[in-house]
This record gives sequence, C-alpha cells and structure tokens, in this order.
Amino acid sequence: MGQAISTTNEVNLFDFPLRPILLSYPSSIFVSKRFVTRTSAGVSPSILLPRSTQSAQIVAKSSSVSVQPVSEDAKEDYQSKDVSGDSIRRRFLEFFATRGHKVLPSASLVPEDPTVLLTIAGMLQFKPIFLGKVPRQVPCATTAQRCIRTNDLENVGKTARHHTFFEMLGNFSFGDYFKKEAIRWAWELSTKEFGLPANRVWVSIYEDDDEAFEIWKTEVGVPVERIKRMGEADNFWTSGPTGPCGPCSELYYDFYPERGSDDDVDLGDDTRFIEFYNLVFMQYNKTEDGLLEPLKQKNIDTGLGLERIAQILQKVPNNYETDLIYPIIAKISELANISYDSANEKAKTSLKVIADHMRAVVYLISDGVSPSNIGRGYVVRRLIRRAVRKGKSLGINEDRNGNLKGAFLPAVAEKVIELSTYIDSDVKLKAPRIIEEIRQEELHFKKTLERGEKLLDQKLNDALSIADKTKNTPYLDGKDAFLLYDTYGFPVEITAEVAEERGVSIDMKGFEVEMENQRRQSQAAHNVVKLTVEDDADITKNIADTEFLGYDSLSARAVVKSLLVDGKPVIKVSEGSEVEILLDRTPFYAESGGQIADHGFLYLNSDGNQENAVVEVSDVQKSLKIFVHKGTIKSGALEVGKEVEAAVDADKRQKAKVHHTATHLLQSALKKVVGQETSQAGSLVAFDRLRFDFNFNRSLHDNELKDIECLINRWIGDATRLETKVLPLADAKRAGAIAMFGEKYDENEVRVVEVPGVSMELCGGTHVGNTAEIRAFKIISEQGIASGIRRIEAVAGEAFIEYINSRDSQMTKRVENLLKELRAARKEASDLRSKVAVYKASVISKNAFTVGTSQTIRVLVDSMDDTDADSLKSAAEHLISTLEDPVAVVLGSSPEKDKVSLVAAFSPGVVSLGVQAGKFIGPIAKLCGGGGGGKPNFAQAGGRKPENLPSALEKAREDLVATLSEKVG
Repeated sequence: MGQAISTTNEVNLFDFPLRPILLSYPSSIFVSKRFVTRTSAGVSPSILLPRSTQSAQIVAKSSSVSVQPVSEDAKEDYQSKDVSGDSIRRRFLEFFATRGHKVLPSASLVPEDPTVLLTIAGMLQFKPIFLGKVPRQVPCATTAQRCIRTNDLENVGKTARHHTFFEMLGNFSFGDYFKKEAIRWAWELSTKEFGLPANRVWVSIYEDDDEAFEIWKTEVGVPVERIKRMGEADNFWTSGPTGPCGPCSELYYDFYPERGSDDDVDLGDDTRFIEFYNLVFMQYNKTEDGLLEPLKQKNIDTGLGLERIAQILQKVPNNYETDLIYPIIAKISELANISYDSANEKAKTSLKVIADHMRAVVYLISDGVSPSNIGRGYVVRRLIRRAVRKGKSLGINEDRNGNLKGAFLPAVAEKVIELSTYIDSDVKLKAPRIIEEIRQEELHFKKTLERGEKLLDQKLNDALSIADKTKNTPYLDGKDAFLLYDTYGFPVEITAEVAEERGVSIDMKGFEVEMENQRRQSQAAHNVVKLTVEDDADITKNIADTEFLGYDSLSARAVVKSLLVDGKPVIKVSEGSEVEILLDRTPFYAESGGQIADHGFLYLNSDGNQENAVVEVSDVQKSLKIFVHKGTIKSGALEVGKEVEAAVDADKRQKAKVHHTATHLLQSALKKVVGQETSQAGSLVAFDRLRFDFNFNRSLHDNELKDIECLINRWIGDATRLETKVLPLADAKRAGAIAMFGEKYDENEVRVVEVPGVSMELCGGTHVGNTAEIRAFKIISEQGIASGIRRIEAVAGEAFIEYINSRDSQMTKRVENLLKELRAARKEASDLRSKVAVYKASVISKNAFTVGTSQTIRVLVDSMDDTDADSLKSAAEHLISTLEDPVAVVLGSSPEKDKVSLVAAFSPGVVSLGVQAGKFIGPIAKLCGGGGGGKPNFAQAGGRKPENLPSALEKAREDLVATLSEKVG
C-alpha cells in the first residue's frame, strides 16, 4: 500500500454491474480449529451475532465527527468482537456508511481503462472523477474492492503479506472532506471500531506535510515519537510525471512495542511493523516543469488491506493464516496428506502459493478472463501453472477421491467458491464454468510438464556430450533453464536437482538475467496505471455534451461547434479533406456497446455567401458524451458556426437495429439452450452481420445450434413489440435487467430495452420496434477463439436475405464449377486409363500368333485384367493400328465385380474374308452371361460372370483360328 498507484484514461464511476451490498452476515462464520486452539493464548474465537442491517438504510450524517484521542493504556478489546474477515469487511463499510458514504460494489477485475491490464487498486473505478472528466455522482463513497497484482509474484507465500489477489477496503472523498476528517476517521476506525491499542499504532507522513502532522499530534493525540516524517519515495503519491498527486499518511501496527520508540525506529522493518492503512491526500497537480499547483477539488483516496488487518485482529503470524485464506490451505493440506503446522517452510510456501493463486484464478475467471497466451488470459494461465507446479512438489496428483481425472485444482477452487459469498455473490452462479476451465487448463499443463521432462533430459544429454568433446565442465545454459521454467513450468530448483544428479551445473547468472527481463516486462504490464490531467489544449474541454436525437429521429438541424484536421482545430475545411466534426446535437449513433457507428451525410445549404457543401460521415466516436463525426468533404467547404442538416443512412441504421435486437435474442436463447452460466465476452453489431462472444468450454452441438435458431425465429415470428424505459440503475437491476458487454451505465438513469417474456437488457444501442422487423435469423458459424471463449456469427433481416441469395448464387456457381471440374477430372482419368491400356496392349502384342498358309493373318486373344470398357476399346484400336493387316484382336477384362467387358477388332483384310466382329463377339459374350455386338470391324460386349472369362477367351481363340484357317487354308 505504501507505493504510488497510478492510473489513466476514463473509467465511468458506474461502469460495473451492481452486486448486492451485504451488510449482514450469518452467525456461522467459519473459524478454523487452529484459531480455537489459540484461545489459550488470549484470543477468543467467539463469533457474535451480526449487527442489524440498519446501516443499509442509514441517513447520511454530517462529515464533521469529533474523535477523542485514545489513551495509551487502552486495553486490547478487539477479542470481544467478531474478527472474522467477513465481519471486518462489513464493519468497515458500515463505519463509513454511517458517516455519509455511499456503499458501492467492487468493480470488476477487468477494468474499463485500456491502459490497465487488471484492477490493481480501489481508486481505479473513480479515476474519471479524480480527473474532473465526469461529475461526481456522490460526494463520498466506500468500497471493498477486489484487486490483482502480479509484480511481486516471486514473493507470494514467502512473506507474510504479499498476494496476487487481495481486497482493499477504501473510503473516498470527491471534494467533500479532506485531511482532518480522513485522519480522524482512520484513527477512530482503527482504535475504536477495531480496538487496536493506541500505543501499537504508528503513523508516517510526508516530510513537508505539517498540516497532517498537526492533526495527528494535536487533534488525534498521537505522540510525536510515533509520527515519522518520510521522503517522497515513501509518502508522496504521484500518478506519473504530471497529473494529480499529493502527500500520503500511512498507519502501521507495531507487533513489538516493547522494543521502544527511538529515533532510529524503521517502519520498513517487516519483522516488527505492518502497514495496514494508507491515506492519500490528492491536493496538487504536477505540471510538466515540475511545479505543484493546488487542485480546485481536493480528494481523498484511502486503502486498508483486508488481509493485513485480519492478520492483526486474528493474531496470526501472517495473512495466510487468517480465516480468509487458511481454509483453502487446509483443503490443500488434506489433498497433499500433510499437516500445515508440522510442514517445513518449503512445503508451507507451496501451500500458500496454491491458496493465493487459486483465489486470483477463481475471481478472474468469474469476471470473464479465460486462460490464454496473451494479456489477462496469460496471467490466469501462469497462476494455474505455478499452482500445478507447487502441487507437484507436494506430491498431489488428483483430488484424492479420484473423481477429477487427475486434476486437483478444481477441489481447491470449490473451497475458494465456498468462501466467496460476501466477496462476490456471482461466483457461485458461475461455479460450473470456473471449475471446468481450471480442470481443463490443469490437465493440459500436466501434458506440457511431461514434455518439459523430456526436453530437460535432452538438454542434459547435449550438455554432457559437448563437455565430453571439449573436455570442459558440463553446464546447462541459463536460457535453457529459463525456457524450461517459463514455457514448460519446470521450477529451476527441480532443474538444478536433476542436473546435479547427472553431473551438470546450471548457468544461474544467465537464468537470473532472463528472470529479471521477465520481471521488468511483468511490472510494466501489470502494475502501472497512468493517471493524467488532460492537456489544456484538449478540444473537448470547452465543448458542451452532444445532444443525441437518434432514438427518435434520423435527421436533424445542428450547428458545427468545432472542426479538427489531423487532431488540430481549424475554422474551415475544403473539398477533399478528411475532417472530424463536433456538433451541438446529432441523430448519428456513436460506436459503443459493440454496435458500430451510423453512416450518413451532413448537408450545408447555400445561404448566398456560402456555397453548398456535402460531408460523407463514415464513423462516429464518443469522447465521454461528446460525439466526434469522422468524414470527408465531398464538395464545397464547411466552417465552424454553420448550421447543417445531419442525415443518417436509414438502410444501414435499420440493419444495425435488426442485428442489435437479434443479439439480445441470441443471448437469451443461449442461456435457455446451453445453460444460464453462459455469459457474454464481447460483441459486434454491424450492418452485414452480428458477432457474439461468450464464455463456454466446448463447441456447440449441431442440434443445439438448430434449437437456438428455431427459438430465435419463433420469437421473431411472435411479432413482439419492444419496450424501452429509462430507470434508475438500482430499479433496473431489481427488475432483472442484465448488462450487455461493453456498455457503460450511469447510476441515476439507465436505458432498459425489453423484449417482453424473452429478454431485458441495460443497453444504449438502437433497436427495432417489433421483433417481426428482424424477419429471419441464421447462424453462419460457431467456433472457439480462445480457451473457454466461443464465437457465434449470424445474420438477420436484410443481411439474412443477402446471405441466402449470395449463398445460393455461390452454390449454383460452385456446383457448375464442380461439375466442370468433375468432367475434366473424369476425362483426365479416362485418358490416363487409356494410356495405361495402350501400354499394356503394347506389352501383350508379342503374344500375337499367325494363322493360314496361303495368307498369313495375325491373331491376338488375351485378357487385360481390370481394364474398363473404354480403355479396352483404346487398347484394341492401338493393336489394330500397330499390327500389320490382316489382324484380328479379341480382348477381355473384368473392370468391376460381377462385370465383364469384351471387345473384338478386325482389320479390313479380315473383314474382306467375310469374318465380322459384331457377329463373332455375341456368342462369346453369352458364355459370360451377357451379350453384345457391333460393326463388322469393331464390336463390344459385356457380361455378368467374370469367372467364365478365361474359358470364354479360350473359346474365342479356338473359333477364330478355326474360322480363319478355313478361309485362308
């Protein structure tokens, strides 16, 4: 908490889905046996019944609350209250709710801010307010924010306080109160509500912050010796080179006050102190030249680590042994068949790592992040792999019940989910998908581990072989060791152990270089949130919000408020220029919520001094609530201050409306057909199609896709009129409306689009008035795009008709092309078979013999195996042309089962003797169960008895010899 957390770009205060704020807890809060065991040491495990839920309805009180200093001899009374993690969270939220703070839900771990990979701080969701980009919706707020940080991954489990997943309790003021109230309440919360002994709480302040010093010393009563002034690195929060910043004040708990309070006491001594509460006084704006200018609105941003305060209140040696995490460790210990209390430090570290990582993995997957090789997905994948490796080191192979097919992490995830009730109530609803994704990823990685073992063996053999040739000491290159670690999940300790057994050392310096490179990349990606005040030259600064008219009209008169070319403001733009146009009002829908922007035109009519102008608008984007129309000046010139007619392309708008409503129907159909646990992971609403990404761990079956299509088309056929309402966000949630992915919502007013009896969504997009306008719906593809993420592409309305017509046209052309290709292929095959037959004929031509004395006639009767009829004909024609006239050829074959082909070819000299092929071949064919005939010089026949072919050819030979001998003597 002591380091600066930085953030940037806009995040709407109410961009996250509301979840119930649970301010009452059951009396059956889990307390492990190990906490009960420690009762004898002075910590009572008693769990008191919770307070009433009246704080949820408390009327905000004045922020000017007096706080009495706590005396030095205050007793440790916090064992008299419920100190479970769930209770601490509730008590914190109730404390600030009774002091006028709005209790807001935790934002998703997936932030709206594109510069931030994951939500790393409680203040992230309030960044636009701190920047002054959006007005505050409430004067002050309090949250219990789920956070993920991976920059200190190697320290997880080794220290008492490092985690990847943790909860940050925070109270925030947006210009409502400042240092005095923040300090007083922090002290009252710590020493009164949580009962920390005053003599155990130390305070740090920024070295020049005399105001904070006086408040702590005079108004709260903290002794001077326990107020430490610290430098900029520790106690001055900055967002970066420029932007909002201010001094910090941090609260530390002293585990060993008996060591005294000398001037040389080091609050950074982790063996004695733990920082548990950080107060940031955001009061300056740092300019580019380094000057600190006072902010007009001074803000408060605080963070109290839930796991840390739980460690203190539950009197356990580290965060992991609190009831927030220890039940998970107990489950892992059971799977490993070991005792945590008696385990060595290496095993304890492994248990802590698995417990920590599985908390992060469960909540990340719940928030829609699936394991992959990029971005957030890689964070999930890496955490699962580290957990698997640690499990392997503990000897865990499965869940000990043998019913998870070799995976043990799902059993751990079940325990995390069991403890999730008051952290995120949605997790249990998504449990089946979470567990299945973890199971698949674990099993996949175990196969990777096996490959890693083979690679290690190969690398060691190579090292030994090289050493044998060079007579040097065998060693494994650091890059190879890192490859095994990073890609195949091999801990370097295991690599070193195996290598040592083979007599091979490891280049650990090279390994550490690779590790350091990865750490730098990880820190750059995961722990930097840029927070800057926009440039004073920002053109949107002095422009009022654009009035959107597009729900009710496709055209409107509007005034040009600003023009930009290449991002720079101009007064006038001429024909041929690319331009960005800001209007005071517009019917154009700006791209958001997955729906692409409207297209259309802006028309400027001549007023005598100004020529006509036409601007083609091809895109519209939003900067907060200012619409930026991007287009090209097709003719004339456009000038700031002129009034234009803004006209949306009605055909394209209708196609977008159809696809957006169809997207809502698709989400409802998916939930009905494949299960309520499916959730949207992205969407595109275009003119020619819709694309819908959703969380699911397998491909959809053909019958499921058919059922989805049928259900949607039935809803379309019902001709249901859509209902659109504007409601307070809380009312919309209570009515059952769900958020569409990518949309942003204001707490005061949200737009609810309902297809009665089918779907109810919070959506700012454009929609049809009646489902009948959609006309028809067709899924054109379903595929996986990432682990656990599927994508459906579909068409509806006019795009459906265009798709069907195009498909039919393409199908007709394709069939014609296929037939053409088939004919060509058949001809090619026939030609090839003919060539083969001719070759065979050339080979058997040597079997020809002569008949007659007065005149010699060549005779060839032979079998050509499975040659087809056409090729048999080619072979006979080749023999007639190559053997000298007179010649008689009879060939037979069996090209298929139960089929005989025969051919007789007689040269002119044979025909002149009165011997005719057509008459000769018929009787021969009958012997094969068939018949045939033809011309005197050439005849073909067939039969159905291949087994008689040899005897038939023998008969042909005998008859031909007898007939020709009779003719020529």
